[in-house]
Amino acid sequence: MSNAVVARGLFKHYGSVTALDGIDVTVPTGSVLGLLGPNGAGKTTAVRILATLLTPDSGTAEVAGVDVLKNPREVRRRIGLSGQYAAVDEYLTGFENLDMIGRLYHLGRKASRQRARTLLAQFQLEDAGDRMAKTYSGGMRRRLDLAGALVADPPVLFLDEPTTGLDPRGRTDMWGVIQGLVAGGTSLLLTTQYLEEADVLADNIVVIDHGKVIAEGTADQLKAQVGGERLEITVRDVARLATACELLEPLGVGTVIADEHRHSLVMPVSGGAAVLTDALRRLDAAQIVLDDVGLRRPTLDDVFLSLTGHAAEQADEPPTDLPAKQSS
Repeated sequence: MSNAVVARGLFKHYGSVTALDGIDVTVPTGSVLGLLGPNGAGKTTAVRILATLLTPDSGTAEVAGVDVLKNPREVRRRIGLSGQYAAVDEYLTGFENLDMIGRLYHLGRKASRQRARTLLAQFQLEDAGDRMAKTYSGGMRRRLDLAGALVADPPVLFLDEPTTGLDPRGRTDMWGVIQGLVAGGTSLLLTTQYLEEADVLADNIVVIDHGKVIAEGTADQLKAQVGGERLEITVRDVARLATACELLEPLGVGTVIADEHRHSLVMPVSGGAAVLTDALRRLDAAQIVLDDVGLRRPTLDDVFLSLTGHAAEQADEPPTDLPAKQSS
C-alpha cells in the first residue's frame, strides 16, 4: 500500500456554509501530511470525514486501504484519533483511562493493562499513572489523550491541532512525541494553525482556506513561491525610522513596511550579504543607531499571508464544531 490516506473531491456543507469545497488529500505511507489553515478553514471537518465521524456530501476517501463510506467499522480498527481537546475522563486515573480504551477495543484484560502501562511509560506519565486525570496539567492531558489514540497500535493517526492550548515547552515536548511515532512507522495527518509546527513536523503541507486547497508542497517549496529574502532593521530612535526607510528603499525589490510601534522596517531584497553590508554602511553614515538587523528567508507565515491575505491564526470557527454525525 503506497498511500495511507487518499481523499478526492470532498464536499461538506452546513446549511449555507461550505466547510469543504472539493478538497483532495493524500498521505503517503510512513509520512506526515500537515493540513494547514486558519480556524474555520475546514481542517476539522476533513479529519472527521476521514475518521468516519462525518459523512461527506460527495467525494471519496480511503484510509489504510479501506473505503471510508463502504466500510467505516474497519477504518476505525485501523486509525487513532486525537482531537483538539483532550478526551479523557477526569475521574479516572491515567492508567484507568488507557485500560478502558483497551477493553473497548476488545484487547482483553491482561493485554489492555499491559498496553496501558507501556504507553504511560512511553509518554512519560508513569509516575502519574495512578493519579486521577483531573490532577494532570494541560500538557499531561494532551499526552494521555494521544496515548489513548495509540492503544490499538493503529497504522494511521489523525491529530487535530494536537498542541492547542499548550505552552511553548509543552508544544516542543509534544513535537518530540510525534516525531518518535513517525520514526516508528506511523502514518500521520496533522492539522494545525501553527506554521512553525507544520514546518518542523510535516513532510508535505496542504494549505486550505475557506474549504479549498490553495497550495501544496514541502515547506521549502511553499517558501520558494514567495521568493527572495527579507531585510529587517530595528532602529533605536523611532524618529529616525523614516530616514532609514528613505536610505534603504533603493536597495529593495518591493515595498518597505515600517512599524513605528516596533521601531522596525522590513523589505524584500535580493543579493544576500552584499545588500546587508550596503544597508549597514548607509545607516552608519547617517549615524542611525540599530538595536537589531537581520537577513532572513521567507517563513511559512509569509507564505500564508501571501496566499490568503491574512495571518494563519485569524478567523473565527464556523459550524465545523457542530456535533459529529456517526457514519453507519
